[in-house]
Parts: sequence; structure tokens; C-alpha cells
Amino acid sequence: MAKTRTQHVCNECGASSPTWVGRCPGCEAWGTLVEEIVAPTSGGSTARLGSSASPVPIGAVATDEWQALPTMIGELDRVLGGGLVPGSVTLIGGEPGVGKSTLLLQLVASYAKRSRRSLYVTAEESAPQVHQRAERLGLLHEQLFVVPETVLPHVLAHIEEVKPEVVVVDSIQTVHDPALTSAPGSVSQVRHAAHHLVGLAKRLGVAVVLVGHVTKDGSLAGPRVLEHVVDTVLDFEGDRQQGLRMLRPVKHRFGATSELGLFEMGDTGLRDVPDPSELFLADRVRDVAGSVVVPTVEGHRPVLVEIQALVSNSSLASPRRSVQGVDPGRLAMLLAVLQQRLRLFEARSDVYALAVGGARVLEPGADLGLALAVVSSLTNRALPDSLVVCGEVGLAGEVRRVAHLERRLREAARLGFTQAIVPPSDVEAPVGLKLTTVASLGEAIARTGVAASVHPI
Repeated sequence: MAKTRTQHVCNECGASSPTWVGRCPGCEAWGTLVEEIVAPTSGGSTARLGSSASPVPIGAVATDEWQALPTMIGELDRVLGGGLVPGSVTLIGGEPGVGKSTLLLQLVASYAKRSRRSLYVTAEESAPQVHQRAERLGLLHEQLFVVPETVLPHVLAHIEEVKPEVVVVDSIQTVHDPALTSAPGSVSQVRHAAHHLVGLAKRLGVAVVLVGHVTKDGSLAGPRVLEHVVDTVLDFEGDRQQGLRMLRPVKHRFGATSELGLFEMGDTGLRDVPDPSELFLADRVRDVAGSVVVPTVEGHRPVLVEIQALVSNSSLASPRRSVQGVDPGRLAMLLAVLQQRLRLFEARSDVYALAVGGARVLEPGADLGLALAVVSSLTNRALPDSLVVCGEVGLAGEVRRVAHLERRLREAARLGFTQAIVPPSDVEAPVGLKLTTVASLGEAIARTGVAASVHPI
């Protein structure tokens, strides 16, 4: 008779080891291995299993039942590419308190409002807590069902009984199967629950949304297989001290992963932000050194973001490089270019850089604007308020082209900007917007006048 055995599994990546070690052999994280009991497997040969599907020509595959169901939440539909697909499984992660439960309660209520039966499985909160939130947000509908449950077989039975079109499980880390000897939230429990829910979703054609916990660095907790078995992984982020929330797809089998959904948290829940440029520029202060507006592109949407920089003298042996919302690697590279190519920056200075309003600008197209903001703060000369700046900067100080430049400029013209500094291109200027093309960072600095003189070396 086979005996049970133990193994040690990493909570971060799911790698296993026969003995406990301090450092995971898979992801090299410290102190993440936990002991789990492995059930014995039955011996003998494996019988050939029958298949419920037959091979067919790819052109004959029916796709009518896999059309996306719109959520009627504009920003969520933008990220999902039209809505939730029946039979799909979506995993959404985010820090505690960012609004995941609120967003998903609005999601299932939107379907229930249109007479589509929805089920909200609350594995962390009680049913009265969910009811109070739904009542406060005005989301009480007859077709919206709620059940507090943490036992996986019971969750599966409830789904079979209610036969909903959309199911939300909040959260996957708290669902467990008593048949497994491991503790709730362990790697094997999360993996086991996810596989069963994915199988049920495909069999019944129900759209399932799972809520996942995140680690200290903001990544999804649990085994990586959890991200592999689902169809879509969404990252819901935002500062709890501010009202802005951002939804980004990390993985999406039914659409692009470059879209961005913006929401604003209010007393009545999360509201769509259809014009993010106006939101990011609403509190902009005019005629201030170190400030510049950069036209960025998130998916198919152009967004204008204000970038600020502050340069100050430092008494530290290692001067500060504090960034928020911009790429610290790109900032370090730009400071090196300003120092070595143009002699406009001293390494002994503290540098602070910020994308205002909680925005996150990581694309190379923001290089030129960030560099000009640093020089503007360094010389205490403000850039024109009507100016937008866009371009990638190379190590030689050259300014390179960026994608979707025409779309960026149209958005700038729509918001009333009249000047733009861009890389050399054949893009036609929108009405009311004057283009200034520059081939190098030094030329851009000279054209704006933020430095008295530039002497490239």
C-alpha cells in the first residue's frame, strides 16, 4: 500500500523540493517553502480515456457562443475588448482597499440589471457586508445572487444550482477543498481550486472572475500556474489616498494587453473616466520651472500627462534619485546624457521626478519631455504653458521617432495646445498646432530657451 509523503512547495512560484531549504530553488526567494502532504497515487496502468471532442477543420469551428458579453462599464469593456467571454476565466489582482470588490460587484450587478443571472461568491466577507455595499451603491437586483462560501465543492455546487452567466469568486486564495491535507491559501489549494473552476467555466460556458491577492511588490501571489490557466489577468492599481484607479491587462487571450481603463472612486462607487487627459491636467500650475506636458499613448487612447522634475543641491554622499510614475532607468540614462554630452548636469544633485495625478509613464516617448523638465528645473526657467514635448532620446543625445505621433498631436490640439516639439517626421500638423522638429536633445534645449547656452561635446 502506498504511503503518504511530504514535500515543500514555494508559495511564490510553486516549485517543490523534497526537503526544506531556506531559499527556493525556482524563484530564489527566501523563506517561502512550506510543507505539504502528497496523497498516494494508485498503481497499475492508466486506462485510455474517451474524448468528448472530435477533430474538425479550423474553418468549421463554431464561435457564436464565444462572443463577448458587454459589461456596460465603459472602461472595463475597453480593457476586456468588448466584455466578458462566456467560458472564460479572468483573474484580477490589486492591493487591499483599492476597490476590487466594488468594481466586481458593479460588474455582476450590471449583468443582473439586464436579466442575466449572476453569482457573487464572497469567501472573505459575510453576505450582510456585501448587501450593505450593494445597497449603498444602488446595486440590488433580483438576478444578482450572493453566497458566503469557502469550501470548493460547495462553491461548484452553488454554480451548478444557480446556473449563472457570470460568477465572481472573491477571493481564490480563501477557497479550499477539505479533501486536500494542505492549509487554505497554500499552493496546492489555490492550484486545485483554479483548475476546477476553469474546468467548470469551460463546461458550462459561464464567465468566471477570480480575485487574487498580491505580494509586497505588487505582483499576484500564489503559484505562477494560476496565471497560466486563466484567460485574462488584470492589474487594478491606484493610491487609496486619491480617487484615481487604473486597470491594466497583463494577459488577455481575447484582445490586446496595451489598453488602459481609468476609474474614479466616489461615494456611488467607481465611475468611468472617458477623458483622462483633462483629469491629469485639471490642477496644472502654469509658469513653473520643471513642468512639461507629454502626449502618451495607452493602447489606442492618447493621454496627455504632466511630468514634473525638481533638481536641488545635495549634501549626501549618494544623491537621491526619487521617481514616481516614471521609469527610474530612463531617468538615470537621461541624467548621464545631460552630464556627459551637454555638460548641463552635476551628479552631486538630488533629482525628483513625478508623473502627476497618479499616472504611470514608462514609454520611451517621454524621454525628451523628462529631460527638458530636468533642465528647466536646473536653470529655473519655465517651459511655455502651451507646449507639448514628445520623443525618445538615445545615448548619443539624438532624438528618435515614436509610434502614433499623429494621434498624440491630435489630442494635444484638441486640448488647446499650440506648440509641439517632436522628432523629425513627415506627420502633418493638426490645425492650430505648430510643430518644431529637433534632431538632438541639445537642439531641443536651445529651441525652448531653458538653458542660456548648450555646447555639445
